[in-house]
Amino acid sequence: MTTERRKAAIAAYKERKAAVGVYAVRCAPAGKLWVGQTRDLDKVWNRISFSLRTGADPRRDLQAAWNAHGQAGFAFEPLEALKPEALEFALQLALDERTAFWRAQLGAAAI
Repeated sequence: MTTERRKAAIAAYKERKAAVGVYAVRCAPAGKLWVGQTRDLDKVWNRISFSLRTGADPRRDLQAAWNAHGQAGFAFEPLEALKPEALEFALQLALDERTAFWRAQLGAAAI
């Protein structure tokens, strides 16, 4: 990769808009489902799976399911992407409302 192309790729990465939304983590073998919210749907699964692989996830039920079934037993599902709000508190309110909706709809635990 040339220096110019590398600089252009870095600039494009820095300028990208993160997708804010609600997601689910499913462990089919255990029959468990967790729903959470994030400011970056593209990156959240990498963060969660890293903490699970290293045994450092603070959610004991999630870590126990990972230890029992491994990565192959898990699936990440983006449920809903939200439109960016001009005001931060409005975005957080929308995230909280949609997360509560999906948890109730799916009967899921919090992540």
